[in-house]
Amino acid sequence: MIHVLAIITAKPGMRDTILAAFRANMPAVHAEKGCIEYQPVIDVENFGAIQTPLGPDSFVVVEKWATADDLKAHGAAPHMAAYAAKTREHVASRVIHVLKTA
Repeated sequence: MIHVLAIITAKPGMRDTILAAFRANMPAVHAEKGCIEYQPVIDVENFGAIQTPLGPDSFVVVEKWATADDLKAHGAAPHMAAYAAKTREHVASRVIHVLKTA
């Protein structure tokens, strides 16, 4: 199994705009071969000292894929290109971690 943590930072005030486009794209991603999990997550507010907040402009995409080939196909999917085109101008940075079980 392949795990992905994608940390997306929006330009100030644009996180909700990106998340709306993300959520609209989720059904297409969930239908892809090998998609086990694909969802955006944000900070739990005021959780306490244990938490290192992402902040109001960031979110993390938590993904699980059956195989590396499935993840590569996801990246090349037409609906992902369309999502990128819709959100590109609103994204300040994107860091993607592709991981496997240790």
